[in-house]
Amino acid sequence: MSASSHDHPLPPPRVEEVSDGVYAYVQPDGSWWINNTGFLAGRRGVICVDACATERRTRDLREAIGKVSDRPITTLVNTHHHGDHTFGNWLFPEATIVGHEGVREQILDDGIPAYRAAWSSEVVWGAVELAPPFLTFTDRITLHSDDLRCEVRHVGGAAHTTNDSFVWIPERRLLFSGDLVFNGGTPFVLMGSVAGALEAIGLLRELGAETIVPGHGEVCGPEVYDRVEGYLRFVQETARRGRAAGLPPLEAAKETDLGEWGALLDPERLVGNLHRAYAELDGHPLGAPIDLVAAVLDMITYNGGEPLSCLA
Repeated sequence: MSASSHDHPLPPPRVEEVSDGVYAYVQPDGSWWINNTGFLAGRRGVICVDACATERRTRDLREAIGKVSDRPITTLVNTHHHGDHTFGNWLFPEATIVGHEGVREQILDDGIPAYRAAWSSEVVWGAVELAPPFLTFTDRITLHSDDLRCEVRHVGGAAHTTNDSFVWIPERRLLFSGDLVFNGGTPFVLMGSVAGALEAIGLLRELGAETIVPGHGEVCGPEVYDRVEGYLRFVQETARRGRAAGLPPLEAAKETDLGEWGALLDPERLVGNLHRAYAELDGHPLGAPIDLVAAVLDMITYNGGEPLSCLA
């Protein structure tokens, strides 16, 4: 019943060329609010996949892109609405911001979210200005970096959130998964669906990706799907046992041995995931609204009553 241990300085972000002209921007250690982005450097311009959580981190991302390409950033794709992927949107004034229509809707509904207070007060967010996507789609949209085809597809239902998309580059067997995939971190589906996240992993498997840039964690291969699926099924089974025993999500989490999942970053996410899993056991539609404030407060309680750890 403790938060992740962050007793060491984090390595700096790095640019990793994952295919010719295609780059991952990896931000260790991938815990709360420390996401990955990426970009495609074409002859006429750069397509960027996601922004970062803080002003400093997003400015650092832009600086890293500038060291690879002197072309303008023409397009910024948001894989979903969460602030670690969108708070920095406003720092791309020259770019067309692209996202699923649900991303735009949720950003406008949330405004500057008060839930940031659940995390450590030491986070220096910098300026945050709303800049939702202004080119939206309902199912998919295709972008081209020179002649390289990039398919941006909505997963079709609730998963990590209700508005997740991924960026698939079929010619390179390369996937930017957004937060449908966490590598080394605890998957988080409080604002989406446990069952839907499992369906989304099945969809990603069918693509046949060889290289995956996850939303958090190191670049990896398709073997990561097994870990994500295994954890999500663990959440479902824990919820079934807890519900059968008459325990609320927080108490079910306290009674549960994390076992092999205890090594994942941010283990307190189990509590939020159980809130969602209980809703699904109760027959609520996948992704239907639930009491997010209660879930976050329970995560803080599980964390010993301390704000959740964030080094962004």
